[in-house]
Amino acid sequence: MTDRYILDGKTPVPCEDLIKWALWLENSKRHVGSEIRGNVRVSTVFLGIDHRYPPAKGPPLLFETMVFGGEHDQDMGRCSTWDEAEKMHREFCARVWPDA
Repeated sequence: MTDRYILDGKTPVPCEDLIKWALWLENSKRHVGSEIRGNVRVSTVFLGIDHRYPPAKGPPLLFETMVFGGEHDQDMGRCSTWDEAEKMHREFCARVWPDA
């Protein structure tokens, strides 16, 4: 089994072919969400590589939300599906900008 994935629509699928994966990654739109307010950015992206490291069990961690700047700078979370990533992005935005 590979640790590399591409998206078929919003569904992650394993990709054994390194060249196909690299070309897809280079040319794809992988942002689930990106919000900028002032000097703070919340970004959620499809990573293309499973970030669940052994011996951890469970589904692959393929999406990451990260905060850049402000009080929550470098806060980060990872999840497995596009739907989870959208939810995580909203939750991070609410944490970073609770009054918005």
